[in-house]
Amino acid sequence: MGRRKTGLVDDILTITAALPWWIGVILAATAYVALHHYATLEVSTNNVVLGQAGHMVIDQLGKSLAYYGQYILPALFFIGALASFFERSKRKNLVKTVTHDTSGNMLREMAWKDFELLVGEIFRMQGYSAVETGGGADGGIDLILKKDNELFLVQCKQWRAYKVSVNVVRELLGVMVTKGAAGGFVVTSGVFTTEAQSFAKGQNIDLIDGVRLAKMIEKNTEDNSNQTDNKLMVSLKTLPETEISTTVPDCPKCGQSMVKRIAKKGANAGSRFWGCSSFPICRGIRIIN
Repeated sequence: MGRRKTGLVDDILTITAALPWWIGVILAATAYVALHHYATLEVSTNNVVLGQAGHMVIDQLGKSLAYYGQYILPALFFIGALASFFERSKRKNLVKTVTHDTSGNMLREMAWKDFELLVGEIFRMQGYSAVETGGGADGGIDLILKKDNELFLVQCKQWRAYKVSVNVVRELLGVMVTKGAAGGFVVTSGVFTTEAQSFAKGQNIDLIDGVRLAKMIEKNTEDNSNQTDNKLMVSLKTLPETEISTTVPDCPKCGQSMVKRIAKKGANAGSRFWGCSSFPICRGIRIIN
């Protein structure tokens, strides 16, 4: 299927929504300042030479476009920034929802668009920059990843009952060669056929099935939680030390009982601290002298 033709307005909204939301806000402010300045410039009509009449008409037309554009273009950038903000929040909520679903049903029954957003967020948590293409164009590529100046392509297959065949992997390899990608990923909520697994070997294509994807989500979420805990421990070390009773204290944030934990990573690895029993819902901690 060919790519659907879109207008300039759709292109601006699509591109802005794919950027971080704060970039859209900056673009909106910059566009308004620049166009407003141009729209308010005075066009001199005194002593106009006949050969310069055309330039004056062009300047007047540009001022008219700038007058309306100073409101329209910033509004489009701002709408795109809002779309980016809400989509970012949706991706984070998808990760949280799937992480707490121990049955794995939500991953298998998720809508295909949400599945692509979830996969994109997982790669972002691994340090990639990711852009969702929506599939269909570019050989069915759903995500374009970049990391260390290298390009990676991703196909998402949100299939509940069917196995991903070798044809999908072959298709991805063809697009990788055309685009000059350093590697590729096929991500599915289901499984891969034996032929697909054999073909992917040695092609720099990583096949991620539903079981492995669930483990990636759990690991990335745990790593981010540990990083947050380590930052809290560092900030608490700058506060005056307080004596903690040998009895189990209450969480300073939610009032729940606390449990003793040991920091596993970071500068405080091996240090003991009190952590809220309702973690990760609450991340309240107390240091142990």
